Amino acid sequence: MSAAVLYFNGPILTMDAQDTVVEAVLTIGENIAEVGALSDLRARMPAGTTQVDLAGKAMLPAFIDPHGHFPDPGFIKLFRVDLSAPPRGNCADMAAALKRLGEKAKTTPAGDWVMGVLFDNTAISERRMPTRAELDGVSTDHPIWVLHASGHNGVANSAALALQGFTPDTPDPLGGRFGRNPATGELTGLIDGISAMGEMGDTNFLIDHDRFWQGFAAARDDYLAHGVTYGQNAWASAETLSQFNSLPADQDPGFDLTILPVADLEPELSQGSNAMRDFDNPHFTLGPRKLFSDGAFQLQTAYLRGDYAKPINPQAPRGVPYMASDELNKQVRKLHDMGFQIHCHCNGDAGADLFLDAVDAAQKATPREDHRHTIIHGQVLHDDQFERMARLGVTVSFFSAHIHFWGDRHYDTFLGPDRAARISPARSAQQHGVRFTLHNDASVTPTRPIHLAHCAVNRVTFSGRELNGGQKITVLAALRALTIEAAWQVFLEDSRGSIESGKIADFAILNRNPLDQGQNILGLKVINTIRRGKTVFEQSDEQQVAQ
Repeated sequence: MSAAVLYFNGPILTMDAQDTVVEAVLTIGENIAEVGALSDLRARMPAGTTQVDLAGKAMLPAFIDPHGHFPDPGFIKLFRVDLSAPPRGNCADMAAALKRLGEKAKTTPAGDWVMGVLFDNTAISERRMPTRAELDGVSTDHPIWVLHASGHNGVANSAALALQGFTPDTPDPLGGRFGRNPATGELTGLIDGISAMGEMGDTNFLIDHDRFWQGFAAARDDYLAHGVTYGQNAWASAETLSQFNSLPADQDPGFDLTILPVADLEPELSQGSNAMRDFDNPHFTLGPRKLFSDGAFQLQTAYLRGDYAKPINPQAPRGVPYMASDELNKQVRKLHDMGFQIHCHCNGDAGADLFLDAVDAAQKATPREDHRHTIIHGQVLHDDQFERMARLGVTVSFFSAHIHFWGDRHYDTFLGPDRAARISPARSAQQHGVRFTLHNDASVTPTRPIHLAHCAVNRVTFSGRELNGGQKITVLAALRALTIEAAWQVFLEDSRGSIESGKIADFAILNRNPLDQGQNILGLKVINTIRRGKTVFEQSDEQQVAQ
């Protein structure tokens, strides 16, 4: 018989429809058998049940990452050069960034790539991207590629441009561009947009089979240490799908994932003799198909209804759409008619308008009762858009970590005080009955669910400025957005996301009850993570005492 475990003597927040708090939980094997009164469960538990005294600690459903790029954080830790500036890292200026790249080049065989990541032109002291010449100064013996923190642009040195076949005659693709010297037409090394970056924009770039699974293990261990047992790879190319599909069907990778194929892979991915209906391994699930309507705020390529507060591109003071409206309509209609859920990256309000127009047209042509198409990021959604979303059945996942990491620059540069005050407007979504989740978009920001909840609850920037705008939500609402709402958003609410009989036994045990802390939740720590009924992370006694 499968092992049975009884958890008791601590607040157990189920996140069920009534937000019930119960005395005890009984698990058998990978699943939750019963929840309820301790005396009842003790009377019915099997002989030999292990009893776990929570000693006042709080148990919640394990956290779910509703949007991210797993296992990219593991790739960064093991194989790439971290160029993140404060508040995320300590690479404060261009000299520090170039020095780190140079140190990596010294330990890398000539001809092999050196890849820097998480570079943020809005946070580094020079407030710009590196130049092709600067990267050539690091090394001409290595192709060097520096990817922006947003993942939406980067800079290549001469060797990298040559290897990729990019020349002054290479045309700019739709939704992307190659930086050029206005006097000579020569490439500057800057490459803007996912369509222009090509394979260099994939999270799987330069990752072979062995590195993929090494990075997977590193990312898995980090997520589990923060109470996250379910995640996403939200932009899976054909190569990335193949990497995931290389895991044997009977092997447990120690982590469960929803994987979102890029929309361009359809209909070939799911139709025809070589169709992929799902993964062989039960721990991976093919999820929504992924689209983009616009870019990133840091690059001012997020598409806005009004101008940026301090535009950096006079030719596009409102940013740019990544796709013409007729093409986005065509892509949404194709996926909608095929029965797929769609997750669409929409940072700006005008970008969201494009997607909502496309969903509206698709729904009129082919009505679907419960599609759960989702706006990803939704930084500056308005009440008229929430009203429309509620009518269309569209949901949203907010990138609330932006409040901490880039909130000051939203206030000063991107949006100005008024619009910045209501970025990631979760309270408005609630008021309009639009279900929402919260995400870190790892590796753009690290997957840290407690800090993410703090961002949505307290709305304080790195400098300490409050971006309230009437958009604060309760601790309970934030926790639901990271558990049951995150499960619901990808049609998993029947199997995970709450502590209810029959669901998978995934739990996070915290040092104290999050509902007793008021808004001061940053002191919460994950003490244990339980996945499928087994403890997969446990803080040492010394770590607990240090708190």
